[in-house]
Amino acid sequence: MADYTISELILSRAAKEIKDGEMVVIGQGIAMGAGVLAKRTHAPNLVILTEAGLLGIEPFKVPIHIADPSCTRGFTYSCDMTDIFTTVLNRGYVDVSFLGVGQIDKFGNMNSSYIGDSDNYEFRMTGAGGAPEFVGYSSRTILTMLGGEFVEKLDYFTSPGYLYGGNSRYEEGMPEDSGPHVLISNKGVFKFEKESKEIYLAEIHPGVELDDIKASVPWDLKITENLTQTPLPTKEEIDIVRNFAPEISMGRALQMETLINRVFQLLEKAQAGSVQKP
Repeated sequence: MADYTISELILSRAAKEIKDGEMVVIGQGIAMGAGVLAKRTHAPNLVILTEAGLLGIEPFKVPIHIADPSCTRGFTYSCDMTDIFTTVLNRGYVDVSFLGVGQIDKFGNMNSSYIGDSDNYEFRMTGAGGAPEFVGYSSRTILTMLGGEFVEKLDYFTSPGYLYGGNSRYEEGMPEDSGPHVLISNKGVFKFEKESKEIYLAEIHPGVELDDIKASVPWDLKITENLTQTPLPTKEEIDIVRNFAPEISMGRALQMETLINRVFQLLEKAQAGSVQKP
């Protein structure tokens, strides 16, 4: 088995949640990588849609933003953001959406706005964007959490999960059977109970101790009786991800460090060559 990074493990696991022929709303980062990986492996008929209104794209790199011109490669048609939310999303055409998580509670409610008090916050995150609508009206939502946290109470309520549990989400008017489907963190894979809608641990990543996961959750975490290990990414998957998005595989800091080191190596080589010339 090839070596892998935690980002590649999360991305690979997220891609497995996508089915062939589905319409998926995805943005930058891990979400885009998961969509491309699924399309190039088990879901060739996947339709990728961006929040900015480009449908059926064939991306060759991770976009810098949702309206990046690179997203026009292979697109079927384009529309504006109003059409995305009123015509495509709210009418139930979107099968899957992706959301990154900053904070999450036991019923899948999310914070992606800020950490700390609203008047004196410690850290400002990406904000809501289209997240409340996507998790509100997509048939299911795949959540990823690379550096977020589980909390009893959100510092800010950005996007609705299952509200207070049970049927409370649907009683508030959101479509039946919609909502968070799975959360893939840097330690394991979590799903939601069918009746209570409370989150539970379904898979544990290789090398992670169960006690470490329990310690990161501020309530008595439920664990499936059939707890399994998260499947590792294959060499084919790793190759696809690293060729498409090395910044995801390596992380931006490591990528920049590697790039700088490579530049210095080339400079040293060039200088050595110039000295040896007669």
